[in-house]
Formats: sequence, C-alpha cells, structure tokens
Amino acid sequence: MTQERTVSATAAQRRAVDDTGPLATVIAQRTAVSNRITFIGGPAQGHSSRAFLLATDSTAALLGTLVLTPVQRHPLLVAAFVVLVLALYRNAGLHRRFDERYMLDDLPVVAGRLAVAWCVLMAAAAAMPSLERISPHAVLTGFAVQGVLTFLGRSVVYRQRRATLVRRPCTTLLVGPEQTAARVAAALQRSPRSGVSLVGIVSDGAAEQPQKQQQRADDPAPLPVLTTVGDMRRAVIQNGVRRAIVLGSANAPEQLPWVRSLSELRCEIWELDPEPAPYVPQHREPGRYLAGYRCRPLVAPPYPLHPGKRVLDLAISAVLLVLASPVLLTCAVWLRLSEGPGVVFRQERIGKDGRPFTLLKFRTHRPADPLESATRWSVANEHRMPWFCRFLRRTSMDELLQLWNVFRGDMSLVGPRPERPYFVVQFSETHPGYGERHRMPTGITGLAQINGLRGDTSIEDRCRFDNAYIDNWSLWRDISILLRTASEFFRPTGS
Repeated sequence: MTQERTVSATAAQRRAVDDTGPLATVIAQRTAVSNRITFIGGPAQGHSSRAFLLATDSTAALLGTLVLTPVQRHPLLVAAFVVLVLALYRNAGLHRRFDERYMLDDLPVVAGRLAVAWCVLMAAAAAMPSLERISPHAVLTGFAVQGVLTFLGRSVVYRQRRATLVRRPCTTLLVGPEQTAARVAAALQRSPRSGVSLVGIVSDGAAEQPQKQQQRADDPAPLPVLTTVGDMRRAVIQNGVRRAIVLGSANAPEQLPWVRSLSELRCEIWELDPEPAPYVPQHREPGRYLAGYRCRPLVAPPYPLHPGKRVLDLAISAVLLVLASPVLLTCAVWLRLSEGPGVVFRQERIGKDGRPFTLLKFRTHRPADPLESATRWSVANEHRMPWFCRFLRRTSMDELLQLWNVFRGDMSLVGPRPERPYFVVQFSETHPGYGERHRMPTGITGLAQINGLRGDTSIEDRCRFDNAYIDNWSLWRDISILLRTASEFFRPTGS
C-alpha cells in the first residue's frame, strides 16, 4: 500500500487524524495484472439538462403560436418559427452546458431573441399572399405567452439542475501546488452548490512557500495528497473521477504529465485561476465560476468518431479495391514467382484507443526472425532487396492491401500511421503527446505523410502533425489530404 499524505486543516482535525487515522483514502490495492485501464466513471452530467431546455423552448414556441388564427398557423411557417427560435437561442449560448444558473440571468437575452423571432414571423406572414397578416396585437400577445412559458420552463430546469449538483456532485481531483490546492479545496468544499465533490489533491510534492492561513471553524476535512501518477490513476479508477481541475494553466510543463494521464482516463480538464487576475479573457461566452473562482473547461481530448468519416472510408476503399484488383493480382503473382511463398505480410499494429489489429502489406523483406520484425525500425534502404520489392516500397504500392483493413474498420483512409506495440511503448515514454494520437482511427495516409514525414523521419514532428490533424479534423480536411496524397502517389521514399 502506498503511503499517502493529507493536507492539514484545523488543529481539531489534525487531532482527529492522529487519533483515528486519515479521514479519507483513495488508494486502491495494487492487484492489477494488466496495464490496461478500465475507466468506470463518465463525463460530468449536463446533457440531459440541455435536452430538457430544448424541449422546453420548443414547446413554448409552439404554444406561443396558438394566439394566431388557424389561417396564420401554416405548418411550414410554425416549423420555421420554432427552428428560428432554437437557432437564436443557440447562437446566444442559451443551450450550452451549464452548472449553477438562474433564469433571471438569461431574461434579457431571451426577451431580445424572442422579439427578433416574432418580428421575423410577422414579416414572413406578410410576404406570403396566401396568409393573413399578423397584427401587432397578436405579435405582442404571442411574445408575452411564449416569454412566460419559456421563463417558467427554464426556471424549473435550472432549479432541478442546481438540486442535482448538490445531490450528485461531480467527483473531482485538484491538480496544483499543495498549499494553493488546499486553500482552493477548502473554498470549494464550503460551497456545495458548485457541484464538485473533491476526492484528492494531485501534487508533485515540490517545495512551496508556506502561506499563512487563518483557520476557520467550518473548514472541511483534509484531502489525500497524491504524489505519483500511479496513485492518481488508481484514485481515478476507484472513485470514478470524472473531472480534474488544474490550478493555473494545463499546458504548464509541471502539469503536463498529470494532464496527459487524466486525459487517457477520459477525465474532463478544467483550468481554474486560484488568484484574482488583472484582466478578463475576451470572448463571447460569459465567464464561468466555481465558488467565486474563474474557471474554464477545456475541449475534451477523446475524438468523437463522425459517421461521415466511416461512410467515406467504406465508399472509397470499396471502389479502390475493385479498381486496383488487377494491380493487386499482378503484384501477388510476381512476388510469388520471384520470392516464393508468403506474399502477404501480416504484422500487429496499435489502432484507436490502443487496440491491436493485424495490418496487411505485400511482403517486400523477409526478416531473420519475428523479433527483428517486431523491433527493427525500417528496412527502406535495404540494398539487398530485389528491384521489384524496392519499386513497391518506393511507390508505396506495398500498402495497397491496407484498403482491406480500411474496409473492415481496422483503419481509416486518413489518420495517424499505426505503429508496432514495441515502438508505441517506446515513443509514448520519450515523445510527449504520442499516446494522444490514438484518439482517432489510424490511417493509410495523413497530415504528417503529405508533409514529407515518412520513413526514417522525426517521430516528434510526426506526433505534432498528427495531433494537429486530430484537433482540427473535418470531413473536408480528410478529402483534401486524400487528393494531395493521390497527386503525390509516386514518391521517392517508403513508409
């Protein structure tokens, strides 16, 4: 069992710890026999509240149109009005995920958007000759009815959300210097409506200038202090931690090891300013606060697989397999006659979320043993390789069989190149961010490849380009990379 420390609070609490032991523990017994992490938590709640808001706003818009005459309530006009209202609310940020929120805060924004929507409805009805014009009196009445219903509906949803935050708070870890984290933790624990349930403090144990703190009678119990990545990962798994709050910048060098591990465990990452700042970030969305501390949620690292990407993979891989079948057959026959049996080369690679799969290629080199195949980096410059095999590698035609991997769903057409398990472990330890490449399905080509990072090139550069591609992914970006790859199909280096 790993020794753990707790942050001191009041003298009475310290005596309680001395008499009865630590007030909380988060370290699980070291019985795991596998390095695979099974995450038992989940994202912080809030999606159901947004669904209720959408239902409330839609219902209020429909009921508001009941003040119109039957002739004016044309189905297409009413549907367009509801869509317009929802679009205006979304543009104003009224459907964003929220925690502690009150309807009075949104009242001016809601009233302004409703006024615009009803004016547009009146103008649209006037422009349609088959409909009666909507009188200003009907517009004011509909505006009032919809406004009251929206106010009441959203008030109920907000109240329920606040109650849920107190009843089922989000399990959270604090990441930062120990003394500062203890002060912030005490403030968050004194504010249950913040919806945060702290289970520990993550700190590297570095020396920090002690701060004088005035002890309070209502100070909460001390929290365990986790000083190693292993202890932190076990705490996340055992307690179902869903959020990590980083004090300061999550990109600070001293925070990066913690943040990477928390990201792998699918924790939400928030940044919190522990000290008042002389400036306020300039953005459209109002600032978010927890117990009075300014905070901001960061974009969650896990990549959501877009259905359009899979449809594109299936369509293109199926067509290319049919069109390239004569070429594939010719290469297979030539290799069989010139090199003997074993035309197809199979090798284990690591795909999305660290799952292994069998990658297919034409065999252009015969390693001395399986160990060489699994651990030797590249044979692209092997001078003893037959000329036809060198031709296949230089033109990347040996990788055409990977279209079958794409069709099966093991890979995608565009994505980070898959690597062998031996090198995945090695590169993950030496190159920051390498493990984050596995957020997305691996691919035949990618942003790194079209920028010349093929074969024996910098792994750090590849990693940077791959993560940049994932962070800015779009379906058109995939199409553009495929077009650029097609224009550079014959190139002088192998993969």
